[in-house]
Amino acid sequence: MAEEAGGTQRYYRAPCPGCGAPVEFRSAQSTHAVCPYCQSTVVRQGDTLARTGKMAELFDDFSPLQLFAAGRIQDKPFTIVGRLQYKYAGGRWTEWIAALDGDRTGVLSEDNGAYVFSLPFELQRTAPAAADLRVGATSAFNGQSYTVASNEEVTLVSAQGELPHLPELGRPFQVVELRNDKGLVLSLDYGSQPPTASLGRSVDLESLQLTGLREDSAKDEKGRSFNCPNCGSPVTLNLADSKSVTCRSCNSIIDLSQGIGGELKHAAQNEPVRPLIALGSMGQLQGAQWQVVGFQHRMGSEPGDDEQFGWDEYLLYNKKRGFSFLVDAEDGWSMVRPTTGAPVMAENGSTATYLGKRYQQQYAYNAETTYVAGEFYWQVERGQKTFNRDFAVGGALLSMERSVNELTWSSGSKIDSGAVATAFKLDAKKDLFERSDASPVSAASGLGCGTIVVIAIVIIVLLIILSTCSSNSSGGSGGGFRSSGGSYGGSSSGGGHK
Repeated sequence: MAEEAGGTQRYYRAPCPGCGAPVEFRSAQSTHAVCPYCQSTVVRQGDTLARTGKMAELFDDFSPLQLFAAGRIQDKPFTIVGRLQYKYAGGRWTEWIAALDGDRTGVLSEDNGAYVFSLPFELQRTAPAAADLRVGATSAFNGQSYTVASNEEVTLVSAQGELPHLPELGRPFQVVELRNDKGLVLSLDYGSQPPTASLGRSVDLESLQLTGLREDSAKDEKGRSFNCPNCGSPVTLNLADSKSVTCRSCNSIIDLSQGIGGELKHAAQNEPVRPLIALGSMGQLQGAQWQVVGFQHRMGSEPGDDEQFGWDEYLLYNKKRGFSFLVDAEDGWSMVRPTTGAPVMAENGSTATYLGKRYQQQYAYNAETTYVAGEFYWQVERGQKTFNRDFAVGGALLSMERSVNELTWSSGSKIDSGAVATAFKLDAKKDLFERSDASPVSAASGLGCGTIVVIAIVIIVLLIILSTCSSNSSGGSGGGFRSSGGSYGGSSSGGGHK
């Protein structure tokens, strides 16, 4: 039967066919619900409900969100009325169903440690088969060009509240995510025929003006600590959505992608790398307080070349801003974070355009993760390999990483080494933070005008001599591959709403 709530909001309430308890529908678009008392899955048929099965138990994702939290998007109110929990090869993620205006529903989902708010999107043509949308390919929908960022087989593992649709529990289907240079995310859900689509963009919880969030003190802390499957030492999780963690006693990498209630997979690591900035350190960068929660050492090489170079990446976390990467490479420090959209790259890879800015390729190389420590929001593995391209314009940086199933982009800027040392209260070790990018500036600052003129004349003479010599030789090398230094950073996985 239909009832009024607060004098204006109309909702539907009917007894659960499984236990008789009341089941409410706050959105006119909701067709399914999960009884909060007996976990029966029910479908709405007019003013009555029909039982279709029983829902599996929810896994606790320690999210700050919960049912009936309320907020605003584009100055319009919404209320969270349901959630769907999925798993895929790289772990699990949650999509929260938001009721807007009583007649529309949106989805608030995870995106590289941040969030994307999406609304249903009507395609002007039927979506192509999922198998035809390979990662990295471009495709046009409704006049907009998108790049395929991920193509994953997923299954629904649990649900809660009221839902506009309910995939069959445990049945695998494809979800394809496409992104463009305007920051838009297009999701194609092949759980029904024809496939459904939604379109969204990045948001942060603070901008949504959310109320009714789960209080930190109210979180159920059971299961946040467990024993290492390799050495038995206690391991404690600090982040809500970690999919990998390392044991501080034996350095083993522990896979949390399937939760921590069952048998945990792990991989041993020898020859640990000691981070310059310790895990757990707090630092003030770019107007926010960040905590170092993860660290990985990576190695790179040009395609076809055995010579390698290395760099370090620190995973930083801020409760309101999500995750960023602090990258320590031979050619300097930088701070980047995953992008929501996908830049448009020239066919030969020489340039990339994002949010109206054109970047020039600096390096292209193969990368491999050789050591990890701490917690990560994606499933990290030693030996994880990607193909990377680094772009820059001025001090702005852009980085692409491509694996078999995923294409991720990160953007950011260079950062002074002294600022990094000061941020983490390591001024006494400031010399250890200096990199090659600081040398030319600091050296030139101590020279007089006359000395600089003499040096300039010498350089010009040398260039003339070298030019004469090179004109008598043949061959050359095509630039574009990184021969030293590091990466502009970003995760080696973890794209998509996962």
